[in-house]
Amino acid sequence: MLRSLHIENIAVIKSVDIDFADGFSAFTGETGAGKSVVIGCINLILGKKADKELIRRGESMAEVHAFFDNISSSTAEALAGVGVDVGDSRELSISRTITADEGRSRIKVNGRSVGISQLREIGSLLVSIHGQNDTRILSDESNHITVLDNYAGISNELSEYRKIYSKLLEVNAELEELDTDDFAKRREAEMLSYQIKEIESHKLKAGEEEKLAEKRDILRSAERIKKQAGFAYRALLGNEKANASYIIERAAASMALLSDIISDAEEISKQLYDCKYAIDDLAERSLAVCGEIEGDPVVELDRVESRLDAIDKLKKKYGGSIERILEFYEDAKLRLSKIEGADDERIRLNEIKKELISQAYTVAERISGIREGVAARLSRSVTEVIGFLDMPKTKFYVSVSKPDGISDAIFDSNGFNKISFMIAPNAGDDYMPMAKIASGGELARIMLALKSVITNGDGVNTVIFDEIDSGVSGKTSRKIGMKLKELAGESQIICVTHSAQIASVADSHFLISKFERDKRTESEIVELGYEERVAEIARILGGINVTDAQRSAAVDMLSGNDINDL
Repeated sequence: MLRSLHIENIAVIKSVDIDFADGFSAFTGETGAGKSVVIGCINLILGKKADKELIRRGESMAEVHAFFDNISSSTAEALAGVGVDVGDSRELSISRTITADEGRSRIKVNGRSVGISQLREIGSLLVSIHGQNDTRILSDESNHITVLDNYAGISNELSEYRKIYSKLLEVNAELEELDTDDFAKRREAEMLSYQIKEIESHKLKAGEEEKLAEKRDILRSAERIKKQAGFAYRALLGNEKANASYIIERAAASMALLSDIISDAEEISKQLYDCKYAIDDLAERSLAVCGEIEGDPVVELDRVESRLDAIDKLKKKYGGSIERILEFYEDAKLRLSKIEGADDERIRLNEIKKELISQAYTVAERISGIREGVAARLSRSVTEVIGFLDMPKTKFYVSVSKPDGISDAIFDSNGFNKISFMIAPNAGDDYMPMAKIASGGELARIMLALKSVITNGDGVNTVIFDEIDSGVSGKTSRKIGMKLKELAGESQIICVTHSAQIASVADSHFLISKFERDKRTESEIVELGYEERVAEIARILGGINVTDAQRSAAVDMLSGNDINDL
């Protein structure tokens, strides 16, 4: 239940605290007093977009805080599913602060920061708001299936069906792609064949470009490499008797001759021989450097640069590296294979499509059966309620139609049913779409009837009706009030109304009024006692000048608010 609401610096409200009771609460007040602001603040708590224009002029921030208690076990379980634990206390607080800098808002649930999408999920489990504009749901037939499905509680069945339907859409898209213009496909195949052959003709290898670039640098310096590497080889080993290897070898042999005289001579000789072997190895490696330049360096350099130029041209056409070119090549082969194997692929996809249509029809048929049973129950229940609301001859009917044949064309995201809310206004009349024949007052009563039937099973603890008395008055308004009070036996009901008949039935009555303080308009909200309720109901009945007769009528209304009176 919504237990309290704190509003600060929102529009004409400077600071207001409202404590709600169980049962049925009514809010009344003159036009412009701030009733819509209260509904707007509750919508902020439920996740509606915040606008910095909501902030009271001259203030830097605004805040709305709501406290809920006595949360049902089913709602607590659903809240846990969206990341909120209400614990054993079954209590929940939501606060939303809006700052003047770009209208940014901070949201906290039980002291923990949450995002706007999570707040919307949380709010939908706690409060349901219905207003005058909800009659558009009745006027637009495309909404009727959603209303019926929510009442039926078939989210699991719809989820199962939509997974199949999504796959069917994917297969249809692939088939459509296969069936594109043959000329375009031939052109694409020709282009792919040319690209594949061009890449294949160059026989690219991963890492080849780096090796070629390194070889190009060596060939460009071929003369200098041969000169310097050749000198190093000759100095180390190449000259017959004037090279480092020969000289060190002679020194080693000389020291070996002294080993019987000098104790270190043998070790020195050994180390000199080690140096000789190392020099021999370095000499061979120096010669190998020259060996990397094979043939005529000018001719070889021209070949390497031509190869690099060819690779560079391919890179500009197919990717920034050899790896990218090879990826393009593999993809092109796959695309060409699909085009060339289109007939086989079409056969394969049509087999999959046939199976998906069968699966979709099986699940949609099961959903249709559920809808038909629920539609009959909803039709009876709503007809009963609108009869109570002074439409005794009107019958409400939920039409559930389905196609005759089976093909993918019969399906949409909801299955294959068409749902239409129909009414027969008078005895003997045929059923017709209600949007064509129902007046505003009739639509309001039918909507209330729908909500009253659906609300009993939707698990939401708090239901708010915003001025649903449009187009009705007198005894009918009184009956609407009685229906709201009946609903309050199952859920907490809050109603913003202009109707004295509805307000008089409420368990709690709040007055929203505005006044001027320090040359600024402010709104206040107070809960009315008995005498104050008499005065307010009389005002609604009489307008500016309240008569004794109107006060007497207000007293009569308040004394006859037992739900069993009608």
